[in-house]
Amino acid sequence: MRQSLRRLRLRLTIWYAGTFLVILALLGIGIFATITARFDRDLDSSLIDATKQLSLLARERGVAAAVDALRIPDRRLAIADTTGRTIVGEALEPWLQRLVQSAAHAGARGENHQERDRILRAQAAPFRLDDGRAFVAVSVADEIELEDRYMALIAELAAAGVIAAVLVAIGGWIVAGQSTAPVERAIEQMRRFMADAAHELRTPLTVVRSRAEVALQRSRSADDYADALRGIERETIRLGRIVEDLLTLARADAGQRPIERERVFLDDAALDAADAARVIAERKGVRLEVSDFEESPVVGDAALLRQLGLILLDNAVKFTPPGGVVRIAVRVANGAPTIVVSDTGVGIGPDELPRIFERFYRGDPSRTRSDGGTTEGAGLGLSIAKWIAEEHRAEILVLSRIGVGTEMKVEFPTTNGAGDRGHSAGRLEPESTAARSKSDV
Repeated sequence: MRQSLRRLRLRLTIWYAGTFLVILALLGIGIFATITARFDRDLDSSLIDATKQLSLLARERGVAAAVDALRIPDRRLAIADTTGRTIVGEALEPWLQRLVQSAAHAGARGENHQERDRILRAQAAPFRLDDGRAFVAVSVADEIELEDRYMALIAELAAAGVIAAVLVAIGGWIVAGQSTAPVERAIEQMRRFMADAAHELRTPLTVVRSRAEVALQRSRSADDYADALRGIERETIRLGRIVEDLLTLARADAGQRPIERERVFLDDAALDAADAARVIAERKGVRLEVSDFEESPVVGDAALLRQLGLILLDNAVKFTPPGGVVRIAVRVANGAPTIVVSDTGVGIGPDELPRIFERFYRGDPSRTRSDGGTTEGAGLGLSIAKWIAEEHRAEILVLSRIGVGTEMKVEFPTTNGAGDRGHSAGRLEPESTAARSKSDV
């Protein structure tokens, strides 16, 4: 599985870097095309300006002095007569002579001429002196030589792009790692969940099979068979509860458990839960007290709220010794409806408290039951309670001291629609250990 995640991370990195390179290439092509078009326009414009200035200087200072008076870097300037013969400047090649003759008859002209490994760009513009004589001003530039300067800039941009691509690849590897980390954690949680589920299901199944095998080894009395069947019934009931809890959590994870959103009274749901838990408490010899019930309207699912209260009460009874007390109350503090379930049980150790909402976690076996017995259930109840609280935007706060007892508070959003309420450290009692379940835990 780790190898698959590494391959996924590598593929994501390649996709990040590849996508960036494609974007960079398209951007580079666009920049190159823009620069080339702009360069051609600017070069033509500068050549035209050069011929205009040359003709002006020829009128002002004379033809012979015009070229010397106008010196433009990377430009070759000349003045010719209408036949193409050079008057001032370097002798014109045949192609420039033809350009001069064409310009003398048809007006200003431009032309590109490829010569070995270079491209020459020229402009020719006719003009007349005050005495009526006609001449042609010529301006020539080496396009390749000028483009080389732009190419150096483009090469620098390309080098910067390569460096950027390397940085993107490194950043993509880091981002991909962060992207796959939740997947890896989810897979690890799923594997642990499956292993724990298999372990929890295997125990009652093994007991059922063992009881059936023992009962079938030889003929027994009706009472013996009845005892075996009662034992099998107990284990199948436990097995059914585990399967039901697993199904609840699976639907919760998949978002397939529809949540009713209607105005209900939290105190009514808590009273229903207390009535259901009273039988469990009486069987254990624990006194269940109901107190401080205030009318507390909330928006939520009445069935889930009842289940939340029942889980908290069942958990409190389970870890309270016979003769102990479990109390449930519903209060409204600062507009926030709150269920409070407290007990006089064995308490929860500081090392165990942060893990009590984990699935299948049942704490240290040496103190998981107040009577030293084996813990009933599979350690899924508080996980379901945490999910119910999250679905109702509620927060679970746990205060516990070893040998003194535990208090669990479920605080719901304020009735005016305010969001989750925070808790300051000052609310925790000295010598207490606290844990909270929130939607971001």
